[in-house]
Amino acid sequence: MITKFNINSFLKKYPFAEEEIRKNNIDVEVLGEIYEDYISVKDTYENQADFIANILRTHPKVHSVKSRIKQPGRLIEKVIRKTEDRKNKYNDDFQFTVDNYKEEINDLIGIRVIHIFKQEWEEIHKFILDTWKVVEITANVREGDDTKRFEELDIQIKSRKSGYRSVHYLIEFYPTSQKVIAEIQVRTIFEEGYGEIDHQLRYSHKEIPEILESNLLLFNRISGSADEMASMINLLNRNLCKMDSDYKTMMEQKDEEIRELKERLRKS
Repeated sequence: MITKFNINSFLKKYPFAEEEIRKNNIDVEVLGEIYEDYISVKDTYENQADFIANILRTHPKVHSVKSRIKQPGRLIEKVIRKTEDRKNKYNDDFQFTVDNYKEEINDLIGIRVIHIFKQEWEEIHKFILDTWKVVEITANVREGDDTKRFEELDIQIKSRKSGYRSVHYLIEFYPTSQKVIAEIQVRTIFEEGYGEIDHQLRYSHKEIPEILESNLLLFNRISGSADEMASMINLLNRNLCKMDSDYKTMMEQKDEEIRELKERLRKS
């Protein structure tokens, strides 16, 4: 049995939405249709999210993968919040409907890919491009970050005042006759820690208090420095391992040359 949409319960949880509904002439009955339609396909989306996540887990540079589908209430909240944006994009007559919400809301399926070292991103990037049809890539960076590689790969760059860092991919595929769009987020383990804390705080407050904002920015700098240090340690470790391997090879070659020289002397 499909749960019915209850506008009163919804507005208790998302009180800001009432003004947005009125301002953008959103039909509450249509919101109910979207809500009920989404619940009817929710299980299918969960299966598709698991399928994508399992493919990503096969890559050796991937540390861990999380998957989720958007909760019905969050979907309706986003439909309401994004209506004005879509009116600006298309025209003033635009409204979300059962027929268009799956294409307009691109994160119904969300996959988060965590890797350890910053240098590993590019291998995962190539894997995603080789595996799915990617329709959009956005690199979320903090102002002042090195964006040279993103520019070389012609990736859209979005500077985030909050310091949020993550590369987002929109992939398109057809598990059935209907197109599905999913969002894959790729970030380091340190970016994930910061992103989770930042996300929780921003959803807890309509406007983050100044003291929290300043401490978040400090935490962002610390997590960014930890990321750089981890990458430097990884690079140093690889160089040391290569030096050790080269030294071992050189000593083996010298030992072989000495054995050959001794053999010649013995025969002469």
